[in-house]
Amino acid sequence: MKSFDLDSAIRKIPDFPHKGILFYDITGILTNPEAFAWCIDRMCEIYADRNIDSIACIEARGFVFAAPFAYRMGIPLVLVRKAGKLPGRIMKKEYSLEYGRATIEIQASDILPGQKVLVLDDLIATGGTLKAAVELIEEAGASVADIFGVIGLPFLNYHDVLKGYSITVLQEYYNE
Repeated sequence: MKSFDLDSAIRKIPDFPHKGILFYDITGILTNPEAFAWCIDRMCEIYADRNIDSIACIEARGFVFAAPFAYRMGIPLVLVRKAGKLPGRIMKKEYSLEYGRATIEIQASDILPGQKVLVLDDLIATGGTLKAAVELIEEAGASVADIFGVIGLPFLNYHDVLKGYSITVLQEYYNE
């Protein structure tokens, strides 16, 4: 696969959402068809031989990358949503944020015992949401094959929160 300068497509927005924060914006990838295609192609290349049964993606920007990947790989797409967004029987997990608590949910019938699940988000920062998703998947009897992010911010210590899990990212940033 040919290389691509993904960093050049990621917008860096200073002081968003708060002063002192540098926001890494994936919408620059989405408005650049070559960058977006490279991301999906690269994901397919990375996971071509990994025996993944489904992909669980985090609301909402994770959906954007997971849907074409799931289609190309021919695997089911499982939505990990904020509380109150899914009908039917759900499984939920409450977790801590830096400013409070949140809850995510999956439909109970979407994750089957014994499945190998790839967990995806657009950006891995502190790892809290992904850790909650991983716990839901494991409570359903499945295993986590890998955790994937388009962008990773290891300076926020997500490796500590997700210790013991394989993590793959396309672009890492090491400082704010």
